Amino acid sequence: MAGSIQSVERAAAVLRLLAGGERRLGLTDVASTLGLAKGTTHGILRTLQQEGFVEQDDASGKYQLGAELLRLGNSYLDVHELRARALVWTDDLARASGESVYLGVLHKQGVLIVHHVFRPDDSRQVLEVGAMHPLHSTALGKVLTAFDPVAHREALEVERQRFTPRTVTEPDEFEGVLDITRARGWAADLEETWDGVASAAAPVHDRRRMPVGAVGITGAVERVCEDGEIRARLVAAVRDCARAVSRDLGGGRF
Repeated sequence: MAGSIQSVERAAAVLRLLAGGERRLGLTDVASTLGLAKGTTHGILRTLQQEGFVEQDDASGKYQLGAELLRLGNSYLDVHELRARALVWTDDLARASGESVYLGVLHKQGVLIVHHVFRPDDSRQVLEVGAMHPLHSTALGKVLTAFDPVAHREALEVERQRFTPRTVTEPDEFEGVLDITRARGWAADLEETWDGVASAAAPVHDRRRMPVGAVGITGAVERVCEDGEIRARLVAAVRDCARAVSRDLGGGRF
């Protein structure tokens, strides 16, 4: 059996130490507690910080666990519980809207589709569970980016590809889209990812009031839109579905 990797063991020890106390720890505290040289400890902390596993307080310079580590720690439970809780509600949304329904979560700088309900007609459709959708152009992606700080950072770090003439790629304009999404509580994709296709999505929150995913509908523009906007009844149906799943996850009313 191959031996352990010392650098990984040390990084794990740093994370365990930061997880074990209620206060932030400075470089000297971490180094002395673990018996490591300051230079080695600083390198580990800086690497963990770059990956989002550790955060440094600007005022004190001390370190604490980062949002990315907390999100990963709950990801397995969240995804599986999210899908289980959403099954009935997404089926209802597909019947009510007449469109395909998608449930997505943040994964590797994109949206991972974890559940897909076919449009309730006799048309030929392809199951997209496991597919990756972009953060910056899809309704699911915009919702995650607007409400999840980790998704927001990742959406700004990656190159935002222009899929259609309507795709928003410039940082300032994209931030404006996110502001609108936060203000109204849902996002739209009006032919920004695929020509002739529109979608609407809303966030799903868990018992910690954290966004753990997004649910939305997707369909042909002529069915989903009216006067260039997502039909109000479809927006209401998507938001009702998101609220219902959130309540089942312990998120309460919002």
